[in-house]
Amino acid sequence: MRLGVVGTGYVGLVAGAGFADFGNEVICADADADKIARLRRGEIPIYEPGLEALVKKNVDKARLRFTATVSEAIAGVEAIFIAVGTPQAADGRADLSAVWSVAEAIGKEATGFTVVVTKSTVPVGTADRIRETIGRHARHDFAVASNPEFLKEGDAVNDFMKPDRVIVGADDERARQLLRRLYAPIVRTNDRLHVMDARSAELTKYAANAMLATRISFMNELANLAEKVGADIEKVRRGIGSDPRIGPKFLFAGTGFGGSCFPKDVKALQHTAREAGAPLGVVEAVDRANDAQKTVLAQKLLRHFGKLQGVRIAVWGISFKPETDDIREAPALALIDRLLEVGAAVNAYDPAAMDGARRRYGDRVGLVSDMYDALYQADALVLVTEWHDFRRPDFGRMKALLARPVVFDGRNIWDPEELRALGYTYYGIGRP
Repeated sequence: MRLGVVGTGYVGLVAGAGFADFGNEVICADADADKIARLRRGEIPIYEPGLEALVKKNVDKARLRFTATVSEAIAGVEAIFIAVGTPQAADGRADLSAVWSVAEAIGKEATGFTVVVTKSTVPVGTADRIRETIGRHARHDFAVASNPEFLKEGDAVNDFMKPDRVIVGADDERARQLLRRLYAPIVRTNDRLHVMDARSAELTKYAANAMLATRISFMNELANLAEKVGADIEKVRRGIGSDPRIGPKFLFAGTGFGGSCFPKDVKALQHTAREAGAPLGVVEAVDRANDAQKTVLAQKLLRHFGKLQGVRIAVWGISFKPETDDIREAPALALIDRLLEVGAAVNAYDPAAMDGARRRYGDRVGLVSDMYDALYQADALVLVTEWHDFRRPDFGRMKALLARPVVFDGRNIWDPEELRALGYTYYGIGRP
């Protein structure tokens, strides 16, 4: 098939490269000419394991190319995928201005029957409005479908090539058949393709993210309770996770969720629910709990030191999760912002997110190129993001570098008994 993808962020670039790897001819467009120039030079503008090799392979095979002219990705294709950003607006709703712009361009530039597929995360009813927008300009027949993506940053390529499920929302049989053909290479041995109407597909995406966010916030609130009553949240996690009705995933207590999806999708779902007259009290509570959890580490530091003016704190981990350079809504930012606000000095290190941190903080934070350099003469170490680099560090070297052997383990990846035996003062999340 000949496919177009508009938007070269996480979803668009991974999907475009993935579809090309299936043997399709794919052209990816983006209004950001600088990003397209970098992609043409073989530079991947986001940190995502495996993506650079996948893009290079398919560019070399002439199955994948890039353009800064959106109309070039629309003309002559069988299907066009909308994968533009839908950032959070001031009132919590999703900003769909980029979606409407692409829909209008499709109506004007399509050269024949085209299946228009939304991959961006959009509110319920967006497919209907896309149909209306295209219809005002269309000179050719078209069909609209929703095909939301379920990619984890840090494992997006694997998620695309080996998906747990593929959601297709379409009322037009031509769209359903085209998407079945397109995804046939990855559902041959196990038909994981779920076909439904577009509104159900749109809600499925929001519901999935909200459910996962709910598990995280629930465990974080339980962790705070565990500290109060003298229980260990890690033992509680293993106990409830062994129940097959619950399962072990997304039950790790920590410092709250961040990133480009969960925070804005939780808020957008709340907005949709309120507009529909069916507010989601559980989801609203999840949002409040997450905002509160991002303050927990700063509170622990204040309780330990009394005041933080002039105290030097080392921070390990700035990205919102491991295996990504994405710092959007990252818990580490809330911590660092608070530390600077109360007069603390901050050294910080992250394996991938240093450029983003440098753009945000400049010289207000001591950004170092080695994890151990962050510890020199620091009064405490705070681990915020559980990168593999941090899972088994040299605790002896750490103790020699720190001015005081105090650690705040924001992801409960270290053994409290081991560190205390080594002479550390240890604080975890929900642990005695």
